[in-house]
Amino acid sequence: MTQPYHSYPLLVIILNYRTPGMTIDCLHSVVNDVQSLPGTRVVVTDNASGDGSVEQISTAIKTEGWGDWASVMPLDHNGGYAFGNNAAIRSALESTNSPPYILLLNPDTIARPNAIKTLVNFMNEHPDVGIAGSRLEDPDGTPQCSAFRFHTALSELDSSLRLGLVSKVLTKWVVWPPVPEQACPTDWVAGASMIIRREVFEQVGLLDEAYFMYYEEMDFCLQAKKAGWSCWYVPESRVVHLVGQSSGVTDTKRPPKRRPQYWFDSRRRYFIKNYGWLYASCADIFWASGFTLWRLRRVVQRKPDTDPPQLLGDFLRNSVFLKGGVS
Repeated sequence: MTQPYHSYPLLVIILNYRTPGMTIDCLHSVVNDVQSLPGTRVVVTDNASGDGSVEQISTAIKTEGWGDWASVMPLDHNGGYAFGNNAAIRSALESTNSPPYILLLNPDTIARPNAIKTLVNFMNEHPDVGIAGSRLEDPDGTPQCSAFRFHTALSELDSSLRLGLVSKVLTKWVVWPPVPEQACPTDWVAGASMIIRREVFEQVGLLDEAYFMYYEEMDFCLQAKKAGWSCWYVPESRVVHLVGQSSGVTDTKRPPKRRPQYWFDSRRRYFIKNYGWLYASCADIFWASGFTLWRLRRVVQRKPDTDPPQLLGDFLRNSVFLKGGVS
């Protein structure tokens, strides 16, 4: 059961959905950082996994003696990433002594030593920064792209067409720039390890729960930017990310799965909510045109097929032209 909030410097939220083993491993990885930041609280929210996750994680917390800083918050249904994180965020913000920082940490992550403390120190030293993200990496230390530019109509063309010459022309709009080696401002960071200043929530609100999964952290960083808060990438904070273990959508180690409905719903919502229907329609046209040309070029050049099954048909069926506006 969730324990009452008291005055503490940091709340870490780990959202679990049917990954109890990974969540427990993640808890193991944060022990030293929690001890180096006295008063830090960790809450594992569970999106109604229904697989014994709550019992397994609660048992681990009791067995390992983590009960003075870790707790489990079972939720009554699976409302997605924003819903699961907001449950703990809302409780913290409503307390009389809410923490200055809230860290969202995926269950499929392993925090390297001092990863969390580094983020807290960075935020303490940069009071104008509202959001900061860790360097995500493979278990062998290979960096993953975790500092991004906002998605735009031109970035949709670039990502779907996959043509080097076009990418060079559109370099300022490429969503995935080269991985920075030094701390730097960026449009948005991956929600797998993202620390947020309390005042950002107080000013722009919680994560948008209309996103079930994907695009919600980008949308939140955009709302923060509109409110005057900067977002930074902090590579000194290193976190292993076992990509896509919860959803399977972005797991590059396995054959691609068909994109789930919620991915298309989230993408469509992001563009319409932030740029309007006309702009979203242009983004859809650019992506569909670029992807069609890529598929033709792939056949001619005999390149391997690494795209999710039925992607173009699913995309067209979920375009703004057939699905309309934001619900």
